[in-house]
Order: sequence, then C-alpha cells, then structure tokens
Amino acid sequence: MIYYRYLEDGKIKQGTTDNENVSALAEKTLVTPVTPNKIIAVGLNYLDHIKEFGDRPVPENPTLFIKFPDTVIGPNDDILLPAGYDRVDYEAELAVVISQYCYKVSIQEAKNYILGATCLNDVTERTVQKKDGQWIRGKNYPTFCPVGPYIVSGIDYNHLDIKSTLNGKVMQSSNTEHFIWNVYELVSFISQSIPLEAGDVVTTGTPNGVSGMKDGDEIIIEIEGIGKLINYVKEDK
Repeated sequence: MIYYRYLEDGKIKQGTTDNENVSALAEKTLVTPVTPNKIIAVGLNYLDHIKEFGDRPVPENPTLFIKFPDTVIGPNDDILLPAGYDRVDYEAELAVVISQYCYKVSIQEAKNYILGATCLNDVTERTVQKKDGQWIRGKNYPTFCPVGPYIVSGIDYNHLDIKSTLNGKVMQSSNTEHFIWNVYELVSFISQSIPLEAGDVVTTGTPNGVSGMKDGDEIIIEIEGIGKLINYVKEDK
C-alpha cells in the first residue's frame, strides 16, 4: 500500500493507492507524506560510513539523535543553505513511519508498529557538527529533513537498494542489508526508553559517499520499492 499527501485547491489532502498504480501520482502535487511529532535519527549504522570519517570503532549500541519537526520539507521543496555555512551534506536514508503507540516492544513485535517506509535526506551542516562535538545544531537548520515522496508498506525494509544522485552523478550506492542494526532492532531499541507515537519517524542512517552541496544543486534520494525524493538547493537569502 502507498500512503501519500498532496496539495489541491490550496489544501493538503491524503490518499492511498496500491503499488501497481503509483504512476498516477505523477499528476499530483505531492507534499511530505507525514508530519511527525518527533524524528528519531540513527547515526553510524553502516560500517563503510563509520570508516568514511576516520578509523572509529563500531558503537556498542545505536547512536541516536533528534531532528525537530520544523526541519521537515517535502518532494521538490528547496533545501536552504544557512547564512555563513561551510559544508552542508546530503545523507540518503531509509526512514520508517510508526503506525501506533510503541513502547518497550521486542524485536519480533516491532514490525507490527510500522506503517511503512519512505525516503529521507538527513541534511547536515558538517562543520558545525564537528565544532560542537554533538549533532543537534548541525542537523536542525530549517529544511534539513526532506521526506517523501510517499510511504510504502509491504516491502522488505532490510533488503533495499539505496542511492543518492547529485546533479545526475551517483554519489551513494548501497543496500539496507548492510545495516549494522536492522529496522526492527532499531525500533525495538528506541522504544525501550522513548515512547513512539503514530506518525513519528525513525530514520536509519546513511551509507558512505556523503559530500557537500551548493546553491543550484539537485539532490535525489532513491530507494528500491519506494521511489525518488527530489529536492533543490538554494542559499538562504
């Protein structure tokens, strides 16, 4: 099943369709398919990305951080480069949307609390992140969380090709089978301490190949079985 939201006559509406009729959505003005109360993000969940920034050990547990709801934008929206930015990176990620209240669930139970999956771009001001020594500020500028184009259920979240394309050049190319912690392990782990609610988003980390974006760029996050999340990059005037 595909869950989507779209703009019509100035209002946001929502709909569903089956996976065979996804082409019909091309005629609609899609907006972000979810407005979460919170976004729980996971860092360092692909070994090759961990090694991308130095010879760091694999964490003992998933590394969690927060992206705030007001960072969320949808398909074809602009990612705004903040004034005085140094390096702003794209990060292709699979994200799952929670379907119902979820607290202290087991790994085996976790699948029952997931509505479906979508594409997410965990945009990051990398220099600020390194300077601060933690991730909150560098991850939470306005527009730093593109999500979409829709939510898809009935797919194997842990075996999907994932890639990012910057101005037509493939920059990241991997598969979610390379997760250190799979989707169900992550949802279960988070739920042991953080209650998740319907509409909340859990995003699962990025593979290697991240790099900076500049004004005028087009960035596409594409995940097998879900589709393409397209955004454009502009300097925030």
